[in-house]
Amino acid sequence: MKSAEIRQSFIDFFKDRGHQFIRSSPVVPNDDPTLLFTNAGMNQFKPIFLNQTTPKNLRVVNSQKCIRVSGKHNDLEEVGVDTFHHTFFEMLGNWSFGDYYKKEAIQWAWELFTEVWGLDKDRLWATVYEDDDEAFDLWTEVTDIADNRVLRCGKKDNFWEMGETGPCGPCSEIHYYVGDDPENQDPKGVNNTDEYWELWNLVFIQNNRIDANTLEDLPEKHVDTGAGLERIATIIQGKKSNYDSDLFLPIIHKIESLSDFSYKENPIPFRVIADHIRMLCFAIVDGALPSNEGRGYVLRRILRRAARFGRSIDLAEPFLFKLVPTVGEVMGSIFSEVVDKRSHIEKVIRAEEVSFNQTLDRGINHFDKIISKLDGDEIGGADAFKLYDTYGFPLDLTELMARERELTVDVDGFDSEMAEQKKRAKDAGKFKGSTDSTEWIIVSEGDDSTFLGYESLESKSQIRRYTFQGDSILVVLDQTPFYAESGGQIGDMGTINGRGIELAVLDVKKENNSFIHICKGVMTEQREVNCKVDSSRRQSTMNNHTATHLMYKALKYILGDNVNQAGSLVHPDYLRFDITHFEKITADQIKEIESIVNQQILLNTKLDVTIKSFDDAKAAGAEALFGEKYGDEVRVVRVGDYSLELCGGTHVKQTGDIGSFKVTEEASLSSGVRRIVAITGQKAVEEMQSNATVLLTLQQLLNTPPSGMAERISILLQEKKDLGKKLKQKKIQSSSEIDLLSDSETVGDHTIIIKKISVETIDELKGLGDQLFNKLTSGIGILFSEGDEKPFAVVVVSKDLNENGIFAGKLAKEIGGFIGGGGGGKSHLATAGGKENAAIIPALEKTKTLLIKKLKS
Repeated sequence: MKSAEIRQSFIDFFKDRGHQFIRSSPVVPNDDPTLLFTNAGMNQFKPIFLNQTTPKNLRVVNSQKCIRVSGKHNDLEEVGVDTFHHTFFEMLGNWSFGDYYKKEAIQWAWELFTEVWGLDKDRLWATVYEDDDEAFDLWTEVTDIADNRVLRCGKKDNFWEMGETGPCGPCSEIHYYVGDDPENQDPKGVNNTDEYWELWNLVFIQNNRIDANTLEDLPEKHVDTGAGLERIATIIQGKKSNYDSDLFLPIIHKIESLSDFSYKENPIPFRVIADHIRMLCFAIVDGALPSNEGRGYVLRRILRRAARFGRSIDLAEPFLFKLVPTVGEVMGSIFSEVVDKRSHIEKVIRAEEVSFNQTLDRGINHFDKIISKLDGDEIGGADAFKLYDTYGFPLDLTELMARERELTVDVDGFDSEMAEQKKRAKDAGKFKGSTDSTEWIIVSEGDDSTFLGYESLESKSQIRRYTFQGDSILVVLDQTPFYAESGGQIGDMGTINGRGIELAVLDVKKENNSFIHICKGVMTEQREVNCKVDSSRRQSTMNNHTATHLMYKALKYILGDNVNQAGSLVHPDYLRFDITHFEKITADQIKEIESIVNQQILLNTKLDVTIKSFDDAKAAGAEALFGEKYGDEVRVVRVGDYSLELCGGTHVKQTGDIGSFKVTEEASLSSGVRRIVAITGQKAVEEMQSNATVLLTLQQLLNTPPSGMAERISILLQEKKDLGKKLKQKKIQSSSEIDLLSDSETVGDHTIIIKKISVETIDELKGLGDQLFNKLTSGIGILFSEGDEKPFAVVVVSKDLNENGIFAGKLAKEIGGFIGGGGGGKSHLATAGGKENAAIIPALEKTKTLLIKKLKS
């Protein structure tokens, strides 16, 4: 069976048993602020386990995209070295939310493994938690597994916990012997050797942990299972390594076609690159971009790790981006986004590869500097770590280069620096704003946060719960007209009032499926309240959100379909939009974009907002946003025949409501990403009025109509430039009249000249220094001058003294110290700068003493 068939057969098996298929959530989780990346299938169902939401379906099945590169589940160092750890993998899973339990989970898992997929029963082992008699007995009651193949294991391997507190429970794992001697299998090898692969984990969530020593039973028991597709495909396809399965082999063959090396001769680089390119593709397509912090930093490290391994098989030029189409061929049937956004992924990866190649060359230069300053024969741990962290050098590369110079590396020091960095990364990844552990005051029972704000800006609502956080009051309602920040649109503001309740709503955040109203004011335990959204602010936000859709389509018209969204912010005062584009957007292009958007506004097209199935919306050509999690039904916003997007935000009724549109800023955000800021409606009118006032003022100052201003200003600038040249020439003539050799002294056969001269700039002083150099037969000249705030000096040394080891650059450094600064330059002419003009007078005498000493020696 091909991997695509295995995946589909898993889904179909559980659909036939009443499970609803749920699409994978993005690997960049927007709705779980505690995670850097989605690392398990259960992540999107966490609110159900925490009893924060009610499941729509009691039985679900899916194949979840997962990334594990940091924190507790960190498989990075094993990737490529062994044959079964990965940074990106698919987790097949089935869930029961208070429906079936251990019996069905165990029975179906065994049935699928042995009857549908035909795995060898004599290689399969099952483990259960040591105290879980129920699961232990069920294995031999509902399956035909041999009694001696069911093992009891301790808490470390067979008790699952979400965190230090919260839902938890025993688990049962299914392992498969992959060794070459099936007649001599040893139960002690399970969980202890690489010959026994864990294929499927069945978690039975039946407890709630109160503290380290206290467990209580949950009112409802859940099943949460996870099976690694990569390992299962390897077993079914009769391979010894995941990398030999059809999930990786096409990528490896593509790498071989780019390199002169073969996978068989040197497998590790091929494995690492094949694994990492999958992770990069899915992280980027779900909205992450390489950067120096958070998720972006993880991406940058992974990409550089892959690029470094590429160099070990002579792939020095950018090559990773060339693997993206192959990833699409392998994974596109289930995850169409890697095909739809292929161009975006390629551009991001290629830009990062080019940047890293430059960084790597700088790293080699830095290594040489470290060696030149080394006192001893060991490179310090901090230096080795800087090479790793800043320039992407792995420790083994630093050690190799050190050995070539008969040096060693402080590995312990490096490990210490690495541990500190991991701690910083872990701390940076922790979310501080989650309310999971908040003690809520319950006012009423029932579902919460039904959103009414598409149709109405006011409502009569009931408070479900509230709590105090600092000087803020957090409120959750049964229904609300307030929009909660999501999809780039910020939350509404307004008021919540009732008997004894006067609250100003300052923001609204979404946590799981609950809208948390962040308020200030007076709160009592009353149930009934009246909610009112700030209508003017909402209207401005709607203007900017619909304008964002119009601008995105215009960007694609003008810049090409390869443009993709990389970020968005919809604010009442402005809209901000980040796109993937690798060159500056010109003024003419911005003008065209503005014209297209304003034409759409003038057409006053009525927006058509409908609810469709996700598949129907995608088939109709609706644009999906990066990293957004979509359900089976999605909200589709259509603007005539012009634009079609999936969007849960608030929008105008017709495009004419926007009024007008103006781009105010275009800049580079990072390599390959441009940021555009624009305004609409009244803000755009105010901007145009402000510009008109500036134009009128300039018209009066220049005494020229707007059409002639550019020419008039060009003339003025040219006149200024000509006057500057004349003034400079006059100064040169004046300086030529200065007798630079007057008041000189003689030391032996050499002349020394030390003067304080009045000039306006260091360039003038350097010009005098050139004159003095040409007049000096043998000697040293030092010219000081006061600046507006700080002193400066020029040092000249004749050529014959250069030959005797006296250099202007070294003298400038010492003389700069006399005036509280430093200096440097060439051997014959150099400059120095200081901090206080008053330092020049004592510096004159110190300089004289220094020069006499130099010349006498």
